[in-house]
Amino acid sequence: MKRRFGIGTVAGLCVALCFALVFVHAQSPGNSTAQKGAAMVNHATGPFEVKMTPQKADNPIEEAASIARMTGDKQWHGDLEGTSKVVMLATPPDAKGSGIYVALERVTGTLKGRSGTFLLHHTGIMDRGKPTLTILVAPDSGTGQLTGLTGKMMINIAAGGKHSYDFEYTLPDAQ
Repeated sequence: MKRRFGIGTVAGLCVALCFALVFVHAQSPGNSTAQKGAAMVNHATGPFEVKMTPQKADNPIEEAASIARMTGDKQWHGDLEGTSKVVMLATPPDAKGSGIYVALERVTGTLKGRSGTFLLHHTGIMDRGKPTLTILVAPDSGTGQLTGLTGKMMINIAAGGKHSYDFEYTLPDAQ
């Protein structure tokens, strides 16, 4: 018998998968990024708020595959002040505890006094209960004073659902 999930069920499971991935990833050792070359690695931290909104499936294939689509809005604070828009695709965890999400996120703001935009790409995989999460700055996506930005971000979710980020990045010296 084929199981069908409503969009609310799939979206709820996807959000749960995302939270599980970021929580366990934040607890894992060895998640720092060292950039190659002479550029100095910088560090930015702070809290953020996020609101994710489930979207309806565009077509029967997307619905039959139990792929949920969500959009989101973030407000960044701390060393990164700004906003972002997120588009995410995800599958709910299956009976063996496996699932996946991918997302693209356009960030607009100021990073330690330098303004511009950049794109983050997320890949979260739950493999039989073992999570991995990677959030990287898309190559050559920085604009304005953030041109040349590279880096990796970690997300932490504390008790009570408070979100924060830990961003290791490199950025060319100001010209």
